[in-house]
Amino acid sequence: MAENYPTRPIRLVVPFPPGGAFDALGRPWAEKMKPLLGPVFVENIGGSGASLGAAAVARARPDGYTLLLGGTLPHVNEALLKNRPLYDPVKDLDPIVAVAANFIGIAVNPSVPAQTLGEFIAYAKANPGKLFYGHAGIGSTNHLTGELFKLLAGTPEIVQVPYRGMGPALTDAIGGQVQMAVPGVTGQVLEFHRSGKLRLLAVSSPKRLAAAPEIPTAAEAGLPGLIVTASLGLLAPSGTPVDIIEQIAQATRTALTEPAYQQFLIEGGFEPILDSNPEKFRQSLAADVALWEPVVKSLGLKID
Repeated sequence: MAENYPTRPIRLVVPFPPGGAFDALGRPWAEKMKPLLGPVFVENIGGSGASLGAAAVARARPDGYTLLLGGTLPHVNEALLKNRPLYDPVKDLDPIVAVAANFIGIAVNPSVPAQTLGEFIAYAKANPGKLFYGHAGIGSTNHLTGELFKLLAGTPEIVQVPYRGMGPALTDAIGGQVQMAVPGVTGQVLEFHRSGKLRLLAVSSPKRLAAAPEIPTAAEAGLPGLIVTASLGLLAPSGTPVDIIEQIAQATRTALTEPAYQQFLIEGGFEPILDSNPEKFRQSLAADVALWEPVVKSLGLKID
């Protein structure tokens, strides 16, 4: 079978609605695969903090024609936050390749009278219970980062508001329905910042983003514990033939050697991962779960 793979279009499941980091990475990847693997169509299956889309892939035929754009978020969500998980992220999905790292921004509506992260923390403490923040869903990396921010900043009374994805949360943050949002940083989010629709106060990256060096890291802004890196990459249903897995991984690595594609990702707020393979991605995801486990326990978070 693998000798002729692929003979028909590949389905890439993005486990969030359009408008967030996953969609911003998944659709350009699908375009880059056309000359390498043939047509790839993207299907957005949002809900339950990425679980619905990931579970749909975990249950699909392991033939290389249904892939998941997953990574840190779905793995941590299902491994640590569910009493009744929809699937086992380790047993039911085979890692293929990481594509890029993404970071979380602390963004506020322009009406919030804070120009720095320190000023926002002071404002939140002065207005307990009056501020709301939007995130991509209970258990998402965005949600965990928002709760970690509250813990580190000493602002437990900022109220979390879950959405089906970051796109709808950003819409409400811009509209003022919530005062704060914790989006994955993408080109769209940076444009909202530069156009004044949102104000990015800090990013969770270990160093300033090449695409937005004017925005401080959360560590620089006074929260050294708020360093969050989320990997995004491709996974397949468990049991997908190894040679198909490697063919997809190699096509992705080939695309990532193009300077123009690398620059596109960097300008979009991502950090390309150039040397990934199935085993490296597997180890990275296991490390993510180990990293978040004590945080999840300290926050006492459970989805069900």
